[in-house]
Amino acid sequence: MMREVKVKQITDAVSRLCMEANFDIPADIMDAVSKAYREEASPQGRDVLKQIIDNDEIAHNERVPMCQDTGLAVFFVELGQDVHITGGLLNDAINDGVRKGYKEGYLRKSTCNPFTRKNVGDNTPSVIHVEVVAGDRIKITMAAKGGGSENMSRVMMLKPSDGLEGIKKYIIDRVGESGSNPCPPVIVGVGIGGTFERSALIAKKSLLRPLDVPNPDPELDKLERELLTSINKLGIGPMGLGGRTTALGVHVIVEPCHIASLPLAVNIQCHSARHKETTL
Repeated sequence: MMREVKVKQITDAVSRLCMEANFDIPADIMDAVSKAYREEASPQGRDVLKQIIDNDEIAHNERVPMCQDTGLAVFFVELGQDVHITGGLLNDAINDGVRKGYKEGYLRKSTCNPFTRKNVGDNTPSVIHVEVVAGDRIKITMAAKGGGSENMSRVMMLKPSDGLEGIKKYIIDRVGESGSNPCPPVIVGVGIGGTFERSALIAKKSLLRPLDVPNPDPELDKLERELLTSINKLGIGPMGLGGRTTALGVHVIVEPCHIASLPLAVNIQCHSARHKETTL
């Protein structure tokens, strides 16, 4: 039996997610920044981390955006195959929710024509990834992705002979070359395998995993910890002012790829790792 979900339910939920994501930093991020503040040796780095903590608390308490760049709206939707959406289309419902949320939350609209640079005016179209799953529910995860960190992200088609060492070198070099541009401390999302576009998608999806949840694959967990140590030895530090806290975490997803390819995507996320989810 199909369960019905009205488009208004989706629109209202998305509107709420857009605002909550920009006002409330996830607890795992705040805990990681607070831990970094306690352990950071650089006075400048500690000062930056304290400002980040204060800023996020103000955003939560006063219901204002934690950053002026309130991001493009990216959605990961798990759509139960026993759900029937009534009254309209899923994508339209999500985009209507983005328009509503960004207007009511006084969030900056950042989408523009890539050639003329004219602002669209309502932060649409959003980026929507839909996966059909078992069940009669809809899980919607909204991520507000800022331009500064997204600009430092890359997809690289390595040679299979580059192997694991080549992968590690590229990731560390990418963070190093990014410097202060993505507003460190960052979270580094890594997608290995798949195809050109799939590696980018899983790299971004990896950023949704909480920082306090280890990779379920022991080998990948070990790789993530090794990469995090190497990245933090770069000395870039909070906001590029020097220190031991360049990254809060590295998250890796691996999928099979073509025998002739080794796709690698690095999706860098700034310290304002804004994402919220709900289930309808």
